[in-house]
Amino acid sequence: MTATGSAANWASLGACRSADPDLFFPVPGHRLVEKQIARAKAICAGCAVRPECLEFALTNHQAFGIWGGTTAEDRRLVRRRRRRRAAAAIGAVSAG
Repeated sequence: MTATGSAANWASLGACRSADPDLFFPVPGHRLVEKQIARAKAICAGCAVRPECLEFALTNHQAFGIWGGTTAEDRRLVRRRRRRRAAAAIGAVSAG
């Protein structure tokens, strides 16, 4: 299964399917938000389709929720690292 497959292909296999969907969309500022994020990430940690879920969130610019075991801030950092690697690779090719 790849990230380019339809959402139904991988999403139907997600460990989150049996969990409360609200768990994966914590409300900022809520007193238990960190605990909720930790619970959602724990479910993601054992998920067989975690990479597909994360790639879906990155590709579709999911700004909210826990996707592939990451928060929106985590995903911003992943995108930043990918951009830096891509820029470094282009620089290396240009210098060579």
